[in-house]
Amino acid sequence: MKLISFYSNEKQLLKRAIASNREAQRTIYEKFAPKMLSVCRQYIKDIHFAEDVMVNGFVKVFKNLEKFEHRGSFEGWIRKIMVRESISYLRKKQFVVFDDEVVENKERVLEETTSVIDVEQVQQLIDALPEGYKMVFVLYAVEGYKHYEIAKMLEISEGTSKSQLFKARKMLQENLRLKGITKTASQ
Repeated sequence: MKLISFYSNEKQLLKRAIASNREAQRTIYEKFAPKMLSVCRQYIKDIHFAEDVMVNGFVKVFKNLEKFEHRGSFEGWIRKIMVRESISYLRKKQFVVFDDEVVENKERVLEETTSVIDVEQVQQLIDALPEGYKMVFVLYAVEGYKHYEIAKMLEISEGTSKSQLFKARKMLQENLRLKGITKTASQ
């Protein structure tokens, strides 16, 4: 038996959602929510706050559906809204500091040395970065934004974006080394 999607045409689904069809909106939400929660979680450590940001992001998605111009993917359009919503949340909570000198006094929790690292461990390492480092790192390395785009989005200079990325990578490498995942050049 061949299953046929209720809304096989994305444009038709979007038209119905724009017309406030709750079933179409629910279909969009159910299709994209898991991925978008993952996007928000990359920026926001606490899963509950990430969920709140995602829900607020979907409110914006549904309010602005008619502005989607069908250039590029619909998922990419939603993703941009989620990224901006996450950045906005962090700014409102004043968690983001873009300094040339960030002093880290956090305790480092060293787990058992292992040569295998899973996705959750990677996320924990990224979460351990100072918020400014983390935001630039995720925008650049995960989302694929260029430094000039990051600078504009975060209202910082391109140089600051590059510096934050460099420092984030350096800190991640050091934390990986401390966990026994990578070795320094002298080892």
